[in-house]
Amino acid sequence: MTYCVGMRLDRGLIFMADTRTNAGIDNISTAKKLHTWEIPGDRVITLMTAGNLATTQSVVSLLDERAKAPVDRKPSILEAPSMFQIAREVGQTLREVIQANAMTGETADATFSATIVLGGQIKGSPPRLFLIYPEGNFIEASDDNPFFQIGETKYGKPILVRAYDPAMQFEAALKLLMVSFDSTIKSNLSVGLPLDYMTYDTDAFELGHVGRIAVDNAYYDAVSSGWGEALRAAFDHLPEFSFDD
Repeated sequence: MTYCVGMRLDRGLIFMADTRTNAGIDNISTAKKLHTWEIPGDRVITLMTAGNLATTQSVVSLLDERAKAPVDRKPSILEAPSMFQIAREVGQTLREVIQANAMTGETADATFSATIVLGGQIKGSPPRLFLIYPEGNFIEASDDNPFFQIGETKYGKPILVRAYDPAMQFEAALKLLMVSFDSTIKSNLSVGLPLDYMTYDTDAFELGHVGRIAVDNAYYDAVSSGWGEALRAAFDHLPEFSFDD
């Protein structure tokens, strides 16, 4: 399992993904889940994956190969005229990989299942964010649904729902995501550091801030301990319960 979040802001898009992958409690390793493509001045594409690692790596490899040598399938993700068309291509590729490995052949087998968050911008259109399902279909983020989570989502969602603000700057959004990921990491062993992140400014058409939060990151440790202390302080300030009431 993993945990990834893609978020729309007034300023642009922000993404964060953990890197833990496991095939049992005695076989835990690290794998990159956040992938980017760009043509400076024309487009930036970001993709995050959750689910079967063999499936997701095959999808990313196929998209890469078709972008570099688009012979039998056009347009590639670097040539498609819209993010919608890229979402269709990614969805079809995901379904193709799942069906190629599934025992049933024609239906998505849960063993090989995966979900994808796709975001980016192509010149002439606004930034867009999509959630792509194993069946290949997808939905798009909106003002009513401004962020997508995939993987182990339930532990980190409450903080996002309560504190998200589309007007926040990337620095505040990154802090919010760290709190969401910290809550998830403390609740589920299948999610863990390092964390990869990437920001994208609207109409920049180039990658923004790209980085990795390592296990020994001092700021992350400060956020983690500070959030725990703040929760305890908030709990202590709540009205006391009385059975007499």
